[in-house]
Amino acid sequence: MASRRAAIGLIAMGFTALVTMGGAAAQDYPTRPVRWVVGYPPGGATDILARLVGQRLSERLNQQFVIENKPGAGNNVGTESVVNAEPDGYTVLLVNPANGINASLYAKLSFNFIRDIAPVAGLARVPNVMVVPKDFPTKSVEEFIAYAKANPGKVNMASSGNGTSIHLSGELFKAMTGVEMLHVPYRGSAPAITDLLSGRVQVMFDNMPSAIQHIRAGTLRALAVTTASRSAELPDVPTVGDTVKGYEASAWFGMGAPKNTPKEIIAKLNKEINAILAEPEMKKKIADMGGITLIGSPEDFGKIIVSETDKWEKVVKFAGARVE
Repeated sequence: MASRRAAIGLIAMGFTALVTMGGAAAQDYPTRPVRWVVGYPPGGATDILARLVGQRLSERLNQQFVIENKPGAGNNVGTESVVNAEPDGYTVLLVNPANGINASLYAKLSFNFIRDIAPVAGLARVPNVMVVPKDFPTKSVEEFIAYAKANPGKVNMASSGNGTSIHLSGELFKAMTGVEMLHVPYRGSAPAITDLLSGRVQVMFDNMPSAIQHIRAGTLRALAVTTASRSAELPDVPTVGDTVKGYEASAWFGMGAPKNTPKEIIAKLNKEINAILAEPEMKKKIADMGGITLIGSPEDFGKIIVSETDKWEKVVKFAGARVE
């Protein structure tokens, strides 16, 4: 009996030591560079936000947060690489609307996002904006609908990939207006905008951070924003819902980590990200891109992920979209 008590005592001591070591490791974290995986090429809204926040994390934590662009399969390649990474805090994911959409859009996924990725922190929520080339012959959503219906087969809708909020915002528009548009998916927002600027494609429901510079420069024309209310950065641009009653969509971004990542590390990252988002300069940079910051706990961001996954499941079914 005494030997059994001694064994139990040793196990308890070992467990306490492990917890203490885990806390110490989290306190020292990070001791080497952190990979922040972005599931799109450089230049889009996800990449822009990751680089903005990643630079400040590098400065505050004295270790590089290296942005690793892993595009492919509508963001799933990058997500899967993080799901399968060691849960040690040294691989994190730029979470974006595709993570909520893909759960119902894709027939077969090797992971369950809500189960396999731990929420760390929200970053920002931004409108999408319906943009056309500067020379496109419509200046309003109403004119665009009329043109598309009068010219079936002549309107190509660009997106940053299957299953992105850019794609589904357009699919929702198609479903609610009855217009025909051929979906042309690209591997990221930047190459899609390149073809939109040249007129190879005619419309895009792009995330505002990657489109707003072109709108301000006059090389793209903004017909409407996709949120329920107007954007402070584009106050003269109406909402899609002003013409298409009930239409609403927005993009949301944050950081996630592999499940079983130590809670102490998640808490540290959350604290640092919230501090960064509260900085006046960062708030202004995000506002300049049309966004609002999402300061909150990991649990708060987890609730956003769940609610957006539920919302986009309804949109996917409504639009009849499916990727095998």
